[in-house]
Amino acid sequence: MIGLIVRNTGSSYLVRTADNMFVECRVKGNFRIKGIKSTNPVAVGDRVSFEVMADGIGWITDIEERKNYIIRRPANLSKQLHIIASNVDQLMLIVTVNHPETSTVFIDRVLATAEAYQVPATVVINKIDLYTAEELDYMNALTVLYESIGYEVVSISAKSGTNIDKLLSMLKGKTTLLSGNSGVGKSSIINILSAGEVAKTGNISDVHNKGMHTTTFSEMYEIDADSYLIDTPGIKGFGTIDFQKEEVGHFFPEIFNYSKDCKFGNCTHIHEPGCAVRKALEEHLISESRYTSYLSILEDCEESKYR
Repeated sequence: MIGLIVRNTGSSYLVRTADNMFVECRVKGNFRIKGIKSTNPVAVGDRVSFEVMADGIGWITDIEERKNYIIRRPANLSKQLHIIASNVDQLMLIVTVNHPETSTVFIDRVLATAEAYQVPATVVINKIDLYTAEELDYMNALTVLYESIGYEVVSISAKSGTNIDKLLSMLKGKTTLLSGNSGVGKSSIINILSAGEVAKTGNISDVHNKGMHTTTFSEMYEIDADSYLIDTPGIKGFGTIDFQKEEVGHFFPEIFNYSKDCKFGNCTHIHEPGCAVRKALEEHLISESRYTSYLSILEDCEESKYR
């Protein structure tokens, strides 16, 4: 039988068949995708072949070739990779200026990973109904920054419904991966887009202004016959994949653009003479926050520090 992985609980997978039947499936311990070393050989979004045993449990025997996939390295597991999802059309990164605050380093790490896997990304700023005037100014500055790089930025409120219609139109006919810190409102967004309480929502920890994890596994939700959302557990940190040091700048579009004028082709944009990137930084053509994020990923490459 053939089906689509719609949920990954870690130890088992829920597979939906073409006739809309759902089968709990597992994989054998030695099942691995050739060329990919990860904590999970199968991911939400995979199309798989499986056999159903007498007890009703399916065993996955093969995975169809993936259009793409996106990986993150868990912040506390320097040697492990985790496939977040496969066969996605776009990534929507849900961020918040406050309640909780999403750091620009986190934003840039996710965007760089999306660039590496050639997955188009959009930044969605949620909870705009909660922000002070100062926080709205900061939100507008973030919008200008990421739009100037080439990313689409959408400001919404899942609570009041502001710009939800716009978000829904962007999802039409696509499989979209949602990512973001815990507490930024991914579950609330899924609920309002699917017109039902399908995903759990949680509160923010007042002590640390951090989100409390409410999603414990990856799951695909059907918005309509042609539109799907893949929700993933809220992430407190985002360790980058195995970037080669000389490649990191390729995944920051503005850095890559200016790097073409560097004196040396293998310039790391840290100390080399004739560096066009550092010149652009000094002239405020590249933002300090983006350059800081770039350096943080280089630090990963050199010292295996994953945050």
